[in-house]
Amino acid sequence: MHHFEAVRSLVGSQYLLRRNDPYVISFDLTLPHGRHQGIYLAELEDESGRRYLRISTPIGPLSGSDPRRCLRFNWEQRVGYLAVADLDGSPYLHLCENRPYELVTQQELYRLIQELGSLGDQLEQAIVEGGDAF
Repeated sequence: MHHFEAVRSLVGSQYLLRRNDPYVISFDLTLPHGRHQGIYLAELEDESGRRYLRISTPIGPLSGSDPRRCLRFNWEQRVGYLAVADLDGSPYLHLCENRPYELVTQQELYRLIQELGSLGDQLEQAIVEGGDAF
């Protein structure tokens, strides 16, 4: 997959898209035990023009989160990192992964969606006290 339209086509054939903008799509990933996790895919471009695919999932509100605990979590991760982004005008923790398009295959994309969705749900449960808000 070398561009966002290929990602959109693949993901749109497997999931019902909640958001379908030019460079951002989102959908709900169904997880075991009736849980679900919102997944967002977006295209990013660096200063040299190289394009990346960002896969992210919201975890919970930033307020009340211990920044040191978040940074320790980031340090221990091999895949997926915590970031802060606004959701409905409020700062939220997100779990995200950025990949250059040349490394994104269909199998890798599905693996990342499942891995980030599952890990994001586990973190959400820990942060939001068992909630399933995203």
